[in-house]
Amino acid sequence: QPVRSQGGFRLYTADDAERVRRMRRGLDEGLSAAEAARRALTEVRPVEGLLDDARRRLLAAVSVYDEAAVHTVVDEALAGFALETVLGELILPALRELGERWQLGELEVAQEHFASNLVRERLLGLARLWGRGVGPLAILSCAPGERHDIGLIAFGLLLRSHGWRILFFGADTPVETLEGAVASNPARLVVVASADAPRLEAERAGLRRLAGAAPLVLSGPGASEELCAELGVERLDGELVAAVAEVARRA
Repeated sequence: QPVRSQGGFRLYTADDAERVRRMRRGLDEGLSAAEAARRALTEVRPVEGLLDDARRRLLAAVSVYDEAAVHTVVDEALAGFALETVLGELILPALRELGERWQLGELEVAQEHFASNLVRERLLGLARLWGRGVGPLAILSCAPGERHDIGLIAFGLLLRSHGWRILFFGADTPVETLEGAVASNPARLVVVASADAPRLEAERAGLRRLAGAAPLVLSGPGASEELCAELGVERLDGELVAAVAEVARRA
């Protein structure tokens, strides 16, 4: 039976043994060590309840502004699970829950900002040097006025795990800046994200020019099907890991 981690130490579990077996199988199939390890980590189902427990601990730490405890939860999750699992089943769901609690008046805006800033800092730490390499280039940005870029960072981290290079502009990026970047950095993909439809709709002309210069997709709740159809661009939506896998598959 799997054993839960205790006292900050992660104990050897049945899933660990299965990961080792899967990694050896991947090596036998001719995969590199890194590829075999990634496959082994992503194919094994997480230990039942561990990430639910981690999410509860993370939310509890945020409620009392305990920075050290937040980092501990994230450290343990990254040590025990694949990055896509940590992002898709711990960090992003926790941030969504924090946002919902804030909207219901159950959480102070300061607590939501505290959590977002800590998580953003940790994810950007993982993103160090993600622009290096020889893989296809993706340029990632938020629409002008859009400040929330954590989902975009998560997308970039997972795309990087598929061998892509990332040029990240982040929040509140003028479309003209992206046009200049594309001119000097030929990109296989340009993503512009926004949670607010009017922010994207206000940039129709610039986005149309950008779509003529590089493969463009719009992302986030603000990316309506109508606007994407009007501009002749794709809409990136759905579950994060699946969306990244689809983009990587078509590269």
